[in-house]
Amino acid sequence: MNLIRSILFSLAQTVFTLLYALLSPLIFLFGQHTRHRLLSGFAPGILWLLKVICGIRMEVRGIENIPATPCVVLSKHQSAWETMALQLVLPPHVWVAKRELLWIPFFGWLLALSSPIALDRSKGKEAMRQLLEKGQAKLAAGFCVVLFPEGTRIAYGQKGRYKLGGAMLAGHAGVPVLPVAHNAGKFWGRNAFVKRPGVVQMVIGQPIAASGRTAEEINRQVEQWIEGEMAQL
Repeated sequence: MNLIRSILFSLAQTVFTLLYALLSPLIFLFGQHTRHRLLSGFAPGILWLLKVICGIRMEVRGIENIPATPCVVLSKHQSAWETMALQLVLPPHVWVAKRELLWIPFFGWLLALSSPIALDRSKGKEAMRQLLEKGQAKLAAGFCVVLFPEGTRIAYGQKGRYKLGGAMLAGHAGVPVLPVAHNAGKFWGRNAFVKRPGVVQMVIGQPIAASGRTAEEINRQVEQWIEGEMAQL
């Protein structure tokens, strides 16, 4: 049954994404903030399909911790679920993403419209310079910046190495870090096609101050909080 539901969801997701992508030339005509509002219906639509077809729902705790001003969001990354769920709960934001994601047909078009900070990770120091430069510009323009500190999807129950990029950006810009933990991997596993019904728990922590602290200190506190929450999810 889960396989059949997953096939139906994949088909519905493909059609929904295609319809949105076909509107992309019109959305492109607007400014960055307006594009964000126009694109904001995509994620709720996909999550609705996921709930109705696959039986995956979500519960969020800690929404009151989201700052009123732009911040750097550092989230656990286990599946594609959080890339949509975070769009429901966060204020206007941009993603830090691998440049090659923009090349994916249809999905990549929509991602490009959201004005992400697309990096070529093979460039090393140049990629970090672009992250700091473009990230500060996005924060100054009123957007939060969302990163996955482990850099890639990590299977539920496992842990990757937390990279310093997000903490460095927060420190340079003088904005807080908002940590996010969730257990989406229990129901939509890393690179898994078959999805299992259940309730994904997302927890948003209190903002972590970055001003006057080293990236290592910030990163360590973020890692301790996220992994501490993961042990309970």
